Amino acid sequence: MAKALLGYVGGSDPRLLAEMRRLQQRVQDLESELVRIQAENDALAVAASHDALLESLDVPQAEPALT
Repeated sequence: MAKALLGYVGGSDPRLLAEMRRLQQRVQDLESELVRIQAENDALAVAASHDALLESLDVPQAEPALT
């Protein structure tokens, strides 16, 4: 009776299986993109902290070199 209520009379629907495969592939693609973006964000955070560190140093203005 549960199968009849859910509409699974006669086995798996090929359209449902195709949609399931498509959604699984989309999830994998999104997970890959998330890993890539997180790595890019980490690299940007390191670069930003490095720039902030350089700006925080109290270095006197360099004098021009004598030629």
